Amino acid sequence: MKRSIAVAGLALGILASPACARSAPEAPRVTISRVMDNANLLDADTERALTLKSDALEKATSDQLVVVTLPSLKGKSIEETGLSLGRRWGVGQKNLDNGVLLLVAPKEHKVRIEVGYGLEALLTDDRAAAILRQMMVPFKAGNYAAGIELGVARIDTLLLSNRKRPQYRRPEMRKAA
Repeated sequence: MKRSIAVAGLALGILASPACARSAPEAPRVTISRVMDNANLLDADTERALTLKSDALEKATSDQLVVVTLPSLKGKSIEETGLSLGRRWGVGQKNLDNGVLLLVAPKEHKVRIEVGYGLEALLTDDRAAAILRQMMVPFKAGNYAAGIELGVARIDTLLLSNRKRPQYRRPEMRKAA
């Protein structure tokens, strides 16, 4: 069963059904980069550092980490938006389903971590919630860049801690691999 956990007014969760993805707002069709700062929360140096960290993570583990900031969710839920972006952009290796999307929507005060099935036993709901709670300290002070850097660093450390892939939580997913 898929769950979402509310953390200090923020939503997080794992990938949900395809039906949700169809109703999410349209995102700009562009070449996907590691960091897509559409809400202009990051300076050029921070964006470059996050991109390098994400590139290094993929080289070390094959996991793909994408950071997206949006100026608005346009009336949609962060769950719908995150799921839609992750699926449309194909975050993660298809055969490993090892993508992670960190989505920040400052106008709505929402942040979400979407995790591919292949990483759900490593980046669990509880661990993602802990990361989001840590990100809240700089976010509450208005420093989104520091919060995003902290979140990326925590996700990176966790994914590097165990390089076995895929890491399915549910036994039925293990059989399908």
